[in-house]
Amino acid sequence: MITPAFDLSQDPEYLIVSIRVPYTRTSEFDLYIDGTDFKFYAKPYFLRLSLPGRIVEDGREKATFDIDKGLFTLRVPKETAGEHFEELQMLTSLLAPKGSRSAKPLIEDLSAGCSENVGEDEDEDEEEFDWQVEQEVFKESTEEELRAQQKYGFGNQRSGVFARLQEELSDVTDVKNPEGTSAAERRQARLDAEASAFSPDHYLADLFENDEIKGLLKFRPWWAKLSPSTEQGGEAAVSFTDDEKEQLRKFTNRSYLLDKTSRYQVWLSLVDILLAYSYEVRSTEGEHNVESPWTIRKLSGTLCWLETYSSLQDVLVSFGRRVLCYPLYRHFAMASAAIRDTTKILQSGKACVLKCLLDIHKVFRENDPAYILNDLYITDYCIWIQRVKSKKMTALVATLNKASLRKKDLKLDLEELEEAATMVVEEEEQGPSESAPISRDDCSSSCSGSSSSSSSDSSDESEESEGGGGGEMSKDNPPQPHSTSSASLIPQEPSSTLCSAERKVDALPSATEGSRQLIQELGERVAEELQISQDSSYKAESNCSQLNSAAAKTEVTSGRSSSGTLLEPSPRRNPLLIVQTRQDLDESDFIC
Repeated sequence: MITPAFDLSQDPEYLIVSIRVPYTRTSEFDLYIDGTDFKFYAKPYFLRLSLPGRIVEDGREKATFDIDKGLFTLRVPKETAGEHFEELQMLTSLLAPKGSRSAKPLIEDLSAGCSENVGEDEDEDEEEFDWQVEQEVFKESTEEELRAQQKYGFGNQRSGVFARLQEELSDVTDVKNPEGTSAAERRQARLDAEASAFSPDHYLADLFENDEIKGLLKFRPWWAKLSPSTEQGGEAAVSFTDDEKEQLRKFTNRSYLLDKTSRYQVWLSLVDILLAYSYEVRSTEGEHNVESPWTIRKLSGTLCWLETYSSLQDVLVSFGRRVLCYPLYRHFAMASAAIRDTTKILQSGKACVLKCLLDIHKVFRENDPAYILNDLYITDYCIWIQRVKSKKMTALVATLNKASLRKKDLKLDLEELEEAATMVVEEEEQGPSESAPISRDDCSSSCSGSSSSSSSDSSDESEESEGGGGGEMSKDNPPQPHSTSSASLIPQEPSSTLCSAERKVDALPSATEGSRQLIQELGERVAEELQISQDSSYKAESNCSQLNSAAAKTEVTSGRSSSGTLLEPSPRRNPLLIVQTRQDLDESDFIC
């Protein structure tokens, strides 16, 4: 039998059932209506539903069939007119027969159920059975062997899964040996990995250059646009796509027998997964990409480290640490926005949570190694969330609203790091004014002053050369730059910036050794930049003075040569040539 695609809706008096049964005959429909039970048969399709309310068959029911679309639509009257049937969108839970409760494990041997249908061949099977089967003496498992069988997955009800998936292990989780690592060991390994992965440079870069992050914080995800539904008692009106409905019908409905501790951990892990999903949606502005499976998996300690949390605060701290260690945008405001988004999702009701889980299921289903996480967590969550009571989700939202996440809770020294970076930025802004760097106007005035003085010195040298002996004086005493201007341009060692930053760091009582070292490195960088800028200003000043002096000398030489006849060939060098080196200037004066 094939379970057909179906959908349910309602009005105050009727329950509307739409069933898609293509390639069937209109004369072969068979219906059964009795209270909350509804059965439909049209070869080869069979549908059995357990409804949340009672319906009756009193002659008012109507049915239509669209042959082109293969759509069968049935309007069945409600037993109590005006009654609202809740959770009609939870298609998987409606597929369960009435009163179905099972204590069977999640992993079942399907071949064992086939024995009920082979009663005729039972004698033959007994004759073919080999009674000489090899027997083994029972050995009681040691405490170490029992400890080696660690539990993980939804409700900690899985074990031995990764023993068969060694090749895919590194692409799914960060745990090296899930089967032999306890929950406490996994938690400590996760904390160590986060501490080593945290990059202060990346964090500070996103903190001070946050234009793109500001745009992401203004983004409104799809759940922020939901409007409350009056029919569902304040829950948001959520609609599922055809693909999502098809996936709900594919799920195998089952019940979960969880103790109190397991139920508590399941709720906390659900919050952890929704936090990672909320961040991913905001960081991509609602458009999933090839990195989406990695982002959701990496930000969730449940999915990446098979973590089992003990409190809601532990969930928030773990998520905040991972946001600042792994993704592209490592900003504390992004973590806070994800917490608000998760609160909104839980406030919108089970349908909104289910839609988010179906979206995660699709993202993982389309990724080769991540599909294992669907089998471990997401599929079970999609089935389990349809049966939970709304009051439990309301209590979770109230607890989440009271919880808060602060930077100091992450234990990454964020406040000390930000204070140190702020001091360095202030020193960098105040450093140029303290060391009095040379501006462009000062350079131009200095250049003009040095050029005028150089021209006057050149004219004096020319007069002395006409009187005789000027060539030797020019050769022995080449023009020198003014000692006054050069002395003022010598850069001073910018040690005040570094020393003041170090004194402020020492004054911080809570600064750690790592923060002190980082601040010292930032101060040295600022000092180097200031020294380089002053050296470049000095060189520019010196070059400007030398070029102006050379130009003045060339101008004097050309004036002296013009005193003769125009047709007289000048024995001197062409005055139009640009003199670039001091050696050329000395040779020209010596020739004169």
